[in-house]
Amino acid sequence: MYKHILIATDGSDLSDKGIDHGLALAKSLGAAVTVVTVTANEIMPYSQMTEEIRRGNNPLEMVRAAMEKEASGILDAASEKARAAGVEIKTLHIPERHAAEGILEAARENNCDVIIMSSHGRRGLRRLMLGSQTAEVVTTGTIPVLVIR
Repeated sequence: MYKHILIATDGSDLSDKGIDHGLALAKSLGAAVTVVTVTANEIMPYSQMTEEIRRGNNPLEMVRAAMEKEASGILDAASEKARAAGVEIKTLHIPERHAAEGILEAARENNCDVIIMSSHGRRGLRRLMLGSQTAEVVTTGTIPVLVIR
């Protein structure tokens, strides 16, 4: 059925459920797995930026290094779960992108035929205010999305 599964994670406890479900599905189907995490552009507060510049540091490089370190930790944890489950995975970090765009890009570029991701299932004003990357992937993507709650 599915030959290549993309599992999206942000490192949260909820996204860990998505990893667990995705690895179990991949193992039962013998499917390839790519685990992706996407980090958006983060802006350092102006006062902190000016202080870092004063110290001779490059704030942009500091933010990028912090995002890379966080992504590495997230993907290392996913790799450990995969090893424990007996599933081989490929990991991918997409930096400086909107999460939904990065997830869809990763699915397209890796020829995935299903995306697995988690959602808090918020409704109404809370969803509108917080946004939903999962909803955006579901509505703008062209392949099936399995949503874990």
